[in-house]
Amino acid sequence: MTILWTSETAAHATGGRATRPFELTGLSIDTRSIGKGELFVALRDVRDGHDFVRDALDKGAAAALVSRIPEGCTEADPLLIVPDVLTALQDLGRAGRARARAKVIAVTGSVGKTSTKEMLRAVLSAQGSVHAAEASFNNQWGVPITLARMPADVDFAVIEIGMNHAGEIAPLTRLARPHVAMITTVAAAHLEAFGSLEGIAHEKASIFEGLEPGGVAVVPEGLGVTPILLAAARAHAAKVLTFGEDKGCDYRMLSARVVGDVTIVKAETMMPAPALTRAGTVPLRPLRRKTLLFKVMSPGRHFALNGLGVLAVTEAVGADPSVAALDMARWQPPAGRGARQRIYLDILDEHQSFDLFDDAFNANPTSLAAALEVLAGAETRDGVGRVRRGRRVAILGDMLELGPDEIALHEAVARLPAMAKVDLVHCVGPRMRALWQALPQEKRGEWYETAPEMVARAQHLVDAGDVVLVKGSKGSKVSLVVDALKKLGQPDAAELFRGKD
Repeated sequence: MTILWTSETAAHATGGRATRPFELTGLSIDTRSIGKGELFVALRDVRDGHDFVRDALDKGAAAALVSRIPEGCTEADPLLIVPDVLTALQDLGRAGRARARAKVIAVTGSVGKTSTKEMLRAVLSAQGSVHAAEASFNNQWGVPITLARMPADVDFAVIEIGMNHAGEIAPLTRLARPHVAMITTVAAAHLEAFGSLEGIAHEKASIFEGLEPGGVAVVPEGLGVTPILLAAARAHAAKVLTFGEDKGCDYRMLSARVVGDVTIVKAETMMPAPALTRAGTVPLRPLRRKTLLFKVMSPGRHFALNGLGVLAVTEAVGADPSVAALDMARWQPPAGRGARQRIYLDILDEHQSFDLFDDAFNANPTSLAAALEVLAGAETRDGVGRVRRGRRVAILGDMLELGPDEIALHEAVARLPAMAKVDLVHCVGPRMRALWQALPQEKRGEWYETAPEMVARAQHLVDAGDVVLVKGSKGSKVSLVVDALKKLGQPDAAELFRGKD
């Protein structure tokens, strides 16, 4: 494995003292998943990471980043002792960024950060080596860890940056120093902390403050707060690229057609037109519109728009957007973010099955509306279940951190156009009770205060032939319902029936 840091280079980056020589192949903050050769970072959260250093070293950690010698350890153990662990972690990330040759991309947005990061990983991997954040490593710990884990010789790096409160994004983007910064969208997420969409937009727009000289900003058009984003982009970026459905976008979506589990996108962009002189030299070339066709391996216009932004980023980092468009099919949504799976209830009868959209990781009014549009367009199967008619079923958990209007925002979901095609809605949580009560009686399924209560009813919530969406904020724990629905399936049935649909 690649040696990322030695005791000498890590000590130099952090200003710390190494008790003995070591070599590091990675970093971790979790003893449950730490690998051999990794640096255990003893951060303080609900528990003090110093309490777990001995366990980490016993499990094969090459060293531990600490501010004191922990209980159970001595100077003979491989320790990197620093005044403050979080500051040292940030210093290590800063040093990792400084030595890298990579074109660095930073991504933020109220919806779609992780999916967009993974799209970029997928399309850029065909045009160079890529380093990208794991899972949702997008906070004050995750960003420096991602930078410190970055090999010096990768071609592209994709850094996800999130926020929960004001002033969080700017320090992280200054740490990452991106060549390109992209905002996916701005929506009513974390309203509790910001009070308005405009407040969220200003915070998201601060991602451009860390751009390298000559950097590029990639901005979504068509939002009410787009002027806020564009003003910040023009203040900090040498170039601004826009994407969306409006005329005048640098990357404009003309159509997005859902076919089964795939979204087929037609778009256009401004590209230089070939213009050779008689002498064979290439002068400044006029721009012309070029059509791009690509497919996203998940249904939904929101995924299509994110894909369009990804193509703009590929241009900004000097990759080929036409090749990236062809490679977009390399990406598929991860579990918890819209992935679709068929659950087989009978290993002898493939028709005894239902389709599950697992979107249980995050939720706000915008992302929920997009998910319900996907559900509304999904094809059910009739005549195979107890109910005889396949249904579109939504299982929805609370949307959190929406502020004083949270009850009204939950209730308003009942009036979304997509709800007309949803047959049944089960709800979890005190906030979602407002939606449940606002639904017409024929759409009203079951409501429970907590996800574990609904888990006990899993087999009664769905039927063969149904298409089921599970979505909610992570704190609503509707992922437990996803797990329960998956457990209704027969082991090995998916492999047995693969390719028969």
